[in-house]
Amino acid sequence: MAMGEFDLIERYFKRPARHAVLGVGDDCALLQPTPGMQWAISSDMLVEGRHFLSTVDPVRLGHKALAVNLSDLAACGARPVAFTLSLALPRADEAWLAGFSEGLLALADAHGCELVGGDTTQGPLNISITVFGEVPPDQALLRHGAQPGDDIYLSGTVGDARLALEVFRGHQAITGEAFERCRLRMELPTPRVALGLALRGIAHAALDISDGLLGDLGHVLQRSQVGAVIETGWLQQSAAVTPDLLALPWLRRLDLALAGGDDYELLFTAPKSHRERVHAAAHDSQTPVTRIGHITAEPGLRVLDPQGQPVTRRFSSFDHFQP
Repeated sequence: MAMGEFDLIERYFKRPARHAVLGVGDDCALLQPTPGMQWAISSDMLVEGRHFLSTVDPVRLGHKALAVNLSDLAACGARPVAFTLSLALPRADEAWLAGFSEGLLALADAHGCELVGGDTTQGPLNISITVFGEVPPDQALLRHGAQPGDDIYLSGTVGDARLALEVFRGHQAITGEAFERCRLRMELPTPRVALGLALRGIAHAALDISDGLLGDLGHVLQRSQVGAVIETGWLQQSAAVTPDLLALPWLRRLDLALAGGDDYELLFTAPKSHRERVHAAAHDSQTPVTRIGHITAEPGLRVLDPQGQPVTRRFSSFDHFQP
């Protein structure tokens, strides 16, 4: 007998409510915010063939589906509380559902974020998640707070996820352990929640990198009405660049690191006077950070090579409505 919609929910996604007043199983979930806190809410949709390959391990896909949403909370300095899941499936494949729910709920448990509702239907594979987080009033990290003179920082590493995608597309040749390391960065991104929480009261502005470092930085510059200078010496040797990326020619390295996308690292600005506090936050959250430039009063974005000369190369970020 084929598994129905409610059997699917009951078997793979229904769990007892822990923090929610009412979780999965009713027309609405009921959440009670902590007194004095504000909700931080974000939604992301993942579409097969657009955001992930059809061959991806369902355990990893479950992880990534929630990770990209938790990354949005991290960028706002919000603590994860709950999430909803809407899932369109071509069919009720029990092996796929077991793996997907395993990866999804393992990451949810790691961050104390519970599944409280959603929807399922039949159709092309499509995953939509809405996350709810909490942040004290006036402490959310937002895009519009960057100020002239701020340092610009990057968490973790960038470029590896795009390198893995280029291998899948046949545009790049790497094999063995090097490819597996890059593939892990593409399929199992790490949401920098601990760093986001540690940056409250330190960073002036922040966002997560999903469509490419320079393109996403442009959103901060536009919202804050400022400019920026990005230096590239860190692309020669730093915590932000893996050996797999360092092995590539310089221009290829530039493209992947500055415009690759799918990194889900935090890009943030902070005043120079807070440098020690930034490094303390990085240490406390066990997240490496790299200073990559500074904010300017003059509008525009300038990229400098390691010798301090302007880079004239154009960089294109990911766009959902472009090929």
